Amino acid sequence: MNKKQLERFIIIHNAIKSGTYPDNKKLRSIYCEKTGYEKVGEATIQRTINDLRVYFGAKIEYDRRIGGFYYLDDKFELKLNNISPQEVFYLSAAKTMLASFEGSSVYDSISKAITFVTGTMDTQENEKSKLLNRIAVPPVPLVAAKYESIWKQMLDALQDNRIIEFDYNGRWNTETTHRRVHPYQLVLDNGLCYIFGYSEERGEERLFTLNRITNLVVTDDSFELPEDYEFSHRTGGGRFGAFIGEGPVEFVVDFYGDAREYIKACIWADDQKLEDFDEEDKTRVTFSCSQELPVKQWILRQAGNAIPVSPDWFVEQWKSVIRDMAESAGLL
Repeated sequence: MNKKQLERFIIIHNAIKSGTYPDNKKLRSIYCEKTGYEKVGEATIQRTINDLRVYFGAKIEYDRRIGGFYYLDDKFELKLNNISPQEVFYLSAAKTMLASFEGSSVYDSISKAITFVTGTMDTQENEKSKLLNRIAVPPVPLVAAKYESIWKQMLDALQDNRIIEFDYNGRWNTETTHRRVHPYQLVLDNGLCYIFGYSEERGEERLFTLNRITNLVVTDDSFELPEDYEFSHRTGGGRFGAFIGEGPVEFVVDFYGDAREYIKACIWADDQKLEDFDEEDKTRVTFSCSQELPVKQWILRQAGNAIPVSPDWFVEQWKSVIRDMAESAGLL
């Protein structure tokens, strides 16, 4: 069942359910008004009514005296349309939570799908609008560069397991390089979209930011998708966003003051362990992951309220960053 068929079922059902006894002409008018289509044939509307009878058990009759369609059972509900105000709210809230991707193809596509589902629930519109005012997402940075031009190509490559080639400017290596990649997954993180896959040039799996990709070509060459291609299985149990490293490392970090409550509010890694030392106003967090850089940034955001304990090489890296910051601030 495609989107147009769903639209017709729901719109025509709602029109008949309204009790206004619409005839074929009126149903065509309502359908065009709701969808923006210029016209629809009489036979299409009649076929949809027949399908409602056959596939959904709808007891639709035609009142010759009034000249319109009605339900014999006025309590009949189309299962496609049987969604609670709370479910409408959650679907619409999902669109709000994707706000950081606004202006991108992923947002537009998901937004249209959610709007279609929630927008056809006419009897719940008032309740929905009340609920939607009760959820908000704080303003976040939006992606400066649009990647609509490569979005469809990327989806085609994922669909058919096709190898892609492109030019790329990395975050640390800004020199343009040519890449040949087996795309596994699209990864969405904090307003950015990445492609995760196997890079033939590097001989290993990598993440590539879509808005740094140019001259994308979907080749005719196919690849075999690994049985375990899930990006989250590459983070070593960490939950620090779109970043993968060489292998899991055990980190131990001490949090002090108000950072103690902050750290307890989330699960940062699958094997996370918390230990309180109230006499020292300290909470120690022990966990494993392969996301060294975001872990370091996470600790630095807590300023003096977060101090790494191990591994030793990581502690030295943290100290080096602090020394560089102090020098830049003229404190050393």
